[in-house]
Parts: sequence; C-alpha cells; structure tokens
Amino acid sequence: MTDTTPGRRGGRQLPTAEELRIWRDFIETTAALSSRLESRLQGDSALSTGDYAVLLALSEAQGQAMRSSELASHIGWERSRLSHHLGRMERRGLIRRQECATVPRGAEVLLTKVGADAFAGATYPHLRAIRELFVDALTPDQIVAAGEIAAALRARLDVVGKG
Repeated sequence: MTDTTPGRRGGRQLPTAEELRIWRDFIETTAALSSRLESRLQGDSALSTGDYAVLLALSEAQGQAMRSSELASHIGWERSRLSHHLGRMERRGLIRRQECATVPRGAEVLLTKVGADAFAGATYPHLRAIRELFVDALTPDQIVAAGEIAAALRARLDVVGKG
C-alpha cells in the first residue's frame, strides 16, 4: 500500500493522502477562523461565542425564552455543559432561569434586558468580522459551495449519529 492507495481497516476504506491533506487543511482553517472570530467577539463585546449562541437562540425564540433542554438541542450542546454555562451567564445578568410552568421539573431560560442589550451591541461587530474573515475571502460560487458542503456534512452527521 502506498501513501496514495486507500487502505482497508475493518472493512472501511481509509482516506487517501490527498483526502487527508484536504481534511487537515479544512480542520486547521476552520479552527483558525473560529479562534479569530471568538477573539474578535470577546474583544468587541466581552461575550464568548457560547454566550452569543445562547443569546441568539433566545433572541429568536418566541417570548425570548426556551426550555433548557430545547436550548441545549438547538445549539448542539450537552445539557450539563449548557447548565454550567447558563450559571455563568445568569451571574452576569444576561439570562435568567425559572421553573417551566408547563413541564414538571423543567427549566426555562429567559433573555434579560442586559442580555438583549449585550447581544444587540455585539451583533454588528460580529457580523462585520464574519463578512471580513469569511464572506470576503470567497467568491459567490464558493459561498454556495460552502453552504452545500456544510449541508452535506450535517446530513451525514445526522445519519451516522453520535457514535
């Protein structure tokens, strides 16, 4: 087997050297882009990308509130991770938690005025950074292709599951 010949392990074909090169480039670039966006967001607003994801979800939710389990699912986090993060956000006044009136033992997360103001103040600089670091780096056709790639990867993850 050469470095460009797909190998077999457990009946599955392994990536070729070229596929691995592209994979690494994709992962390293995505990590660098995420890191740069996180740094910009933190510097511009003192919000983390986790804070921003929670505030975005709540700002778009009916009544600016969501059940804790629904919020975790919506942003793709484990419930324990979300619970710890919400505790930190609650101490900063960005959100508030209360018992859910419709679900026994359920918790509801509500966007506060402080959180809504922080989100509003962070949005324009964050969108400007997305434009500069992502959108402006690509042609319109590449933007479409990036969307198609993201959709294909998401669909594959949904089929394969969390195994």
